[in-house]
Amino acid sequence: MEVKARVEALREKMRKEGVDAYFITGSDPHASEYVPPRWQTRGWISGFSGSAGTVVITQKEALLWVDSRYYIQGEQQIANTPFTLQKLGMAEVVGPAEWLGENLPANSKVAVDQTCFTLADQRKLLGELKPRNLILEEREDWFDEIWPNRPPLPFSKVKALPVSIAGASAGEKIEMIREVMRDKGWSDTIISSLDDIAWVLNLRGADVPYNPVFLGYLLVGMERVILFTNPERFEAGVLDRGITLKPYEEIFSYLGEHFTPSSTLYISPDRSNLRLIGALPASLKRVEGLDISTLLKSRKNKTEQEGMRLAHKADGVAMVKFLAQVASGEKCYTELTLAAELENYRRQSSDYLGPSFSTIAGFKEHGALAHYSASEESSVELVGNGLLVLDSGGQYTCGTTDITRTLLFGEASSEMMRDYTLVLKGNLALSRQQFPSQTAGYQLDSLARQFLWQAGLNYGHGTGHGVGFCLNVHEGPQNISPRPIEVALEEGMVISNEPGIYREGSHGVRVENLVMVQRGDVSEMGQFYRFEVLTLAPFERRLIDTTLLSEEEQREINDYHARVYEELQGELSEAQRAWLRQATLPL
Repeated sequence: MEVKARVEALREKMRKEGVDAYFITGSDPHASEYVPPRWQTRGWISGFSGSAGTVVITQKEALLWVDSRYYIQGEQQIANTPFTLQKLGMAEVVGPAEWLGENLPANSKVAVDQTCFTLADQRKLLGELKPRNLILEEREDWFDEIWPNRPPLPFSKVKALPVSIAGASAGEKIEMIREVMRDKGWSDTIISSLDDIAWVLNLRGADVPYNPVFLGYLLVGMERVILFTNPERFEAGVLDRGITLKPYEEIFSYLGEHFTPSSTLYISPDRSNLRLIGALPASLKRVEGLDISTLLKSRKNKTEQEGMRLAHKADGVAMVKFLAQVASGEKCYTELTLAAELENYRRQSSDYLGPSFSTIAGFKEHGALAHYSASEESSVELVGNGLLVLDSGGQYTCGTTDITRTLLFGEASSEMMRDYTLVLKGNLALSRQQFPSQTAGYQLDSLARQFLWQAGLNYGHGTGHGVGFCLNVHEGPQNISPRPIEVALEEGMVISNEPGIYREGSHGVRVENLVMVQRGDVSEMGQFYRFEVLTLAPFERRLIDTTLLSEEEQREINDYHARVYEELQGELSEAQRAWLRQATLPL
């Protein structure tokens, strides 16, 4: 079924239902970043496989909105289809709601899938459509009717994460949630976020690509804990006692019948879909906010912190073995075969579970695409003079990794060396910064950009995202970016540090380490915090222009390289150790 036929099938359904426009965000019922195949509706209807974008379909138009990360990919993937690309950020491009207001008559109906649209999404879109005299309609999932052989609900067996790895039992975590609820006077909370559910219950699954989670909803009350999921995914003894299992779809009928007049429900509007909200009794008192478990999950306990260190050591060993092999020149690689080679080295660890996201390996001009994804058609040989941006990560039983190294093939130009060194200086500046209690990530973002700014350069993505513990590689609520998100960086939070520079048609540079927030000094001004660098892999010494470095920066690089060598050398062969010795020599 070609894209044109898919669009026409949806338009026919719209005509039957009396709908003028259909709005697709590409999400699932749990507002997940990585979406199971069943809910990849944006990709199915348009052919676009990027992780972010909005589709709007009317009887006359089919449009795809993407940001600058996906301009090129979007154009390529919707070529020769009914879709028109809308490049967000371009002066002449308006957003989806504004476009609808300009192109539909008053009182037109704009439909969304209530199962895959959150309460926060609804409020935002309503606020944009009402002033334009457009009506937002919440409809049931239509794609079962128009999508032949649609993938079923994902199903994977679930495994328990032992307390020796998790650092706290499921019962202890549930009690942490209840303590907050008691203090606030809330009787129940519903958790829809899949990684939150996995963390609370110390369970891991494989329902979602790259994320070791499983499909479900979790209801936590003072006397009850109910997990709504497929009961067949559990072996005996996996689920803690005191947790009741019910089928996944049963939550919608259960919610309408099992609250009392005195109940107060706490729920996240950002993660709760409209079907879930619609199932709640109209009289139920509701309080909204960030899931209680999200902040608890972000602050890794001492056991989780040590696990993250172990995961990064295992990942560092794999990276060094891989880098030594590439440097040997024994093989000629393409972007795809290079990524596969790195995966092979990660698999040598007995704790390795799989990649934490799809590896980005972009050579020369492909490296200028911050979220490039190589395909059989686009993958190029790594020959000649050029830079390779290699962004990858792994899921381990004891933690999650995410690392970017920019590698040099052939000879470097002076521009390449300057770009790399400016990016590296920003990475170092952020890593060494001590900051006072209650500092949010956006207050530190300019530290990583300052040297690029002074050169009239910048990058369009955030500097850092939170990282889960054997969970999602992108985790909230903390981040480091220009967006003023008022979440303080707290002890145990793990976050990426990844400044970059991207020159269209030429090359890209990104240097990424994961860092963990630790207590620093205490002064008359109070408690300060600092970053512990978790990632263990050498920088590309051949790209460092020492004339641009201060003595302090050179010392920091030398100290980091000495630490990398000391921690990893015992796990390497003689040849690999010799390569690492050269790669970490003092500047």
